Amino acid sequence: MPSPTPSNGPNAGRMAELGDKLAGVVRVGACQTPEILADPDTALGCIEQFAAQGADRGADLLLFPECFLQGYLTDDEHVSRYALELDSSGFAAVLRRLAPVEPTLVFGVSEADSGHFFNTAVVVDRGRLVGRYRKTRLMPGETVFTAGEDYPTFVVRGLLRYGINICSDTQFPEPAARVASQGATLLLVAAQNMMRRPTATRFKDLHHSMRAERARETGMWLVSADVTGTREDRIAYGPTSVLSPRGDVMAQVPLQTTGIVVADIPVMPR
Repeated sequence: MPSPTPSNGPNAGRMAELGDKLAGVVRVGACQTPEILADPDTALGCIEQFAAQGADRGADLLLFPECFLQGYLTDDEHVSRYALELDSSGFAAVLRRLAPVEPTLVFGVSEADSGHFFNTAVVVDRGRLVGRYRKTRLMPGETVFTAGEDYPTFVVRGLLRYGINICSDTQFPEPAARVASQGATLLLVAAQNMMRRPTATRFKDLHHSMRAERARETGMWLVSADVTGTREDRIAYGPTSVLSPRGDVMAQVPLQTTGIVVADIPVMPR
């Protein structure tokens, strides 16, 4: 599995160019996972396994796919059964289980709040809920969810400010631009592209091209995480990758392969 670093990775030249200008680097990982549906316990086990790999490779932050905890299904029955309120005892149990995990985690959940459901990404650090982002640009098939309105940003290791988009958010310039306007230099994209085969084939190369546009428009690094595998007439290729602010693919988990990609993101002095 690819693991770019300042010394030997594809961004080594850029790191060398920056030299003493850097305030530091933050090591960010993204996980290309199997699709897990309606089985939060297994999903948590998967997070733990990938987090152990990420910790071994020095990751400060680790990204997982969209709605990963309960699985991305958008029918009312699934979401109403599995969605969690973030202040509930059920989610508190999730946080307790993840308390020993070293990297900061960003993963997708189906969230319940005040009679509404949200397609949410949570930020968890050593078992503490740091914050959440709710998907703002919902797909036509996501009527079970209510769109979010805010674009919070977060800081990892006191160095790197980042924000989050979820899957189809990146089809539009505004969600990424709203993150960048707050001084973020990294955009995390939690995705879930288990699609019917003709659609998956059509989008196979479009994911990178759309995300590259967002990176170039905003000047942010972009790290994405997706699922892979098959389900009935559907297939998920990925991609899970790291894009530079120029929109170049710097590192990627091979398509149709589970794995983790890790990259060092440069932090410039303020």
